[in-house]
Amino acid sequence: MIAVRLLIGGRVQGVGYRAWFAAEARRRGLTGWVRNRREGTVEALLRGEADVIEALVAAAHRGPPAARVDRIEVSEAPDDGGEGFEVWPTV
Repeated sequence: MIAVRLLIGGRVQGVGYRAWFAAEARRRGLTGWVRNRREGTVEALLRGEADVIEALVAAAHRGPPAARVDRIEVSEAPDDGGEGFEVWPTV
């Protein structure tokens, strides 16, 4: 199990990106959270098997139909041991 933080930039707010991302993470059995950031990016924390996270990051480059993803920054994150996958409020 690993934990990673994603910072996703582009046209990713107001297009259903968070809901799409949460559904994809749950479908793949990952835990963590996703939220909008006031500066226009989407931030996420993913916990799970490395290959499953890699597959979601690849899919996240496409996102839902109305989204346009310009970049995804991936970094290691501490595993806070949370369960489930949540959509958090904007920060």
